[in-house]
This record gives sequence, C-alpha cells and structure tokens, in this order.
Amino acid sequence: MPQIKKNFLLSLLALVISINCFTQDFTEEFENLINTEKPSLLPEKMLITQRILWGEKGLFRKTGIAKLSLENREKELIVREKMLKAHQIIGYITFAGMIYQGILGGKMYNGDYSVYNTHKTLGKVVTASYFTGAGLSLFTPPPLVSREREGLNNIKLHKIFANIHIPAMIITNVYADKQHQDDKYREIHKVSAYTAFASYSFAMISIILDF
Repeated sequence: MPQIKKNFLLSLLALVISINCFTQDFTEEFENLINTEKPSLLPEKMLITQRILWGEKGLFRKTGIAKLSLENREKELIVREKMLKAHQIIGYITFAGMIYQGILGGKMYNGDYSVYNTHKTLGKVVTASYFTGAGLSLFTPPPLVSREREGLNNIKLHKIFANIHIPAMIITNVYADKQHQDDKYREIHKVSAYTAFASYSFAMISIILDF
C-alpha cells in the first residue's frame, strides 16, 4: 500500500511540473491573430478528427454550431486550452490507475485471485478515463498555426508513443474476458497490457522533457 501511495504522489508531482507544457499559450496566439492584417483562422495542418469537426467544411461549420469567425476562434482557443489541460489531468489519473491495475494483475498471475473483482472493476474505470482523455486530445479545436519542428522533439515522441499505446489498449480490452478461455489469450492480454503501460509512461515522460 505505501508503494501505491508513493507512485500516485509521483504521478501528481509530474502533473504539477508538466501541466502547462502541452497546452497552447492562448494569450499569445490570440494576440498574433488580431494583430495580423488578414488573419488565417485555421492552421494548414490539423488532425483528421479536428478537420471533421472544426475544419473549414467541418461538421460544426456546416451546422452553424461554430461558424468560422475571428470571435468564434477566440472562444475555440479557450476551449482548446481547457480541453488539453483536462486531457493532462485525466492522463495522470489514468496512469495512477494503471499502476494499481498492474499490481493487481501481477498478484493474479501469481495465483492470488482474491483481487479479481477489484482488478476487473478498476480495468473498466481505467479504460473509461483513458479513452476520455484520448478524446479530449483528438477532438480539441485546432491551434491557430501548426507548430511542427524539424527533427525529433517531445511532441513528436508523444505522438509516436500514442500510436503504440492506443492499439495496445484496445487489444488489452478485447482480450480482457477471453484470457480465461485459453492460455494464448491470457498471454496476449498480458503482453498488450504491459505494452500499453510502458508506451503510455514514455508518452508522459516525453511531454515533461523539452528538447
């Protein structure tokens, strides 16, 4: 139990250190926008999920929910900032849950099935928080400009690891119930769970780093 508390406190400490690393500086972005003679309201590059909702011909534009205008883009950048901060907070809560989940999973693999119900319930909670956090990142309004830097950097690393832990998380859940049917399924569930945890951990570390 002390080790679990220690890991949880370390996760919270990392949250405090990195809470502003991934979010955009809204004030600076908006000042750049209003000081431009002919402002570009949308970046050239954005995620496909962002383009579907927030693109020039996105769902929110066509339905009139959020028309593409200077005033609305100001509001969208505020929403973006809040969504990305929520994404970080939920991410660290998910990480703490993953640590505890791994401890319980290790006990089960060593033959202690008294924690099975707790492990299963926590698995559902972690899954819900994980995909909620992912959704907040994928569907957030786009920034004003694409800030891609050449070479390897912390944001690119974060995306690379995300491309690993997202499918690993899906596979882990697919085989969560099947693991009791066959040892092969059990091994797939175990490997995918550890892969998801490891890549998720590196994804968070990459955000803390700044290079």
